Amino acid sequence: MVELKNEFLTVKISETGAEIHSVKDNDGKEFIWTADPDVWPMHAPMVFPICGGLKDDKYIVHGKEYSLGKHGFARFMKFDVEKADKNEAVFLLTATDETRKQYPFEFELRVIYTLSEKTLSVRYNVTNKSDVDMYYAVGGHEGYLCEDGIENYDVVFEKPESLKSRVLHGNLLADEYTPITENSNVLSLKYDYFTIDALVFQGINSKKVTLKHKTKPGKITVSFDGFNCLMLWTKPGAKYICIEPWTSSPDVEESDYDFTKKYCITRLAPNAVNNNVHTITFEE
Repeated sequence: MVELKNEFLTVKISETGAEIHSVKDNDGKEFIWTADPDVWPMHAPMVFPICGGLKDDKYIVHGKEYSLGKHGFARFMKFDVEKADKNEAVFLLTATDETRKQYPFEFELRVIYTLSEKTLSVRYNVTNKSDVDMYYAVGGHEGYLCEDGIENYDVVFEKPESLKSRVLHGNLLADEYTPITENSNVLSLKYDYFTIDALVFQGINSKKVTLKHKTKPGKITVSFDGFNCLMLWTKPGAKYICIEPWTSSPDVEESDYDFTKKYCITRLAPNAVNNNVHTITFEE
């Protein structure tokens, strides 16, 4: 476990999946879901090289078919720690024989955590080491602890939004939408929203959201400029909410399996490098 620490926060990150396991303030208050195995046994997994699921768990790229499970493989793999000090940690994942069976590219994925005052920055630095164009998606899946249950919390958007959630049928997006808000920047969380699965927002105007208790002090702000999809997810009755900035989204029901046509998929030329950054600010 790698630890970042300053006068405000202590952050613990696992080498497995480069996953945040804990963020605590100086009073010992925990902000991250505790990974209760009877509810949801993860804290804050990252998703790579896909976000969400694929139709029939398969895709076609450069003329060949591959099989890849929901959210990809990175969250289960051990990363190398390239750097670790009190303010920054760099985790590196590279292609292996096992990843090549599922994903035919040579890559370097660096997850770079930087702690500055009350803000944790999460940078996904991806390098294409292949001699062909590489296609991928990446994103966060952080679970935030809601000790009083999510219905005592609001998600406040940066701008007024008329939110429509893309309907999920299993792991796939249907060509249907559920209206959630109308010209409002406040989304009051309800467990009913998650009886099927998640809220899926594509193409919203806001580039940050804030999780706030309705009556108690404290808030968590997630900024996600450069991400094309925002997911909100929990299990009914669970005491966490995942706020998930993704560069892409799950497959659509009518997918023809062509990986290059996925919603907002990132194409990276040989030897090119791309960065996506989201930040998380924890305030009392």
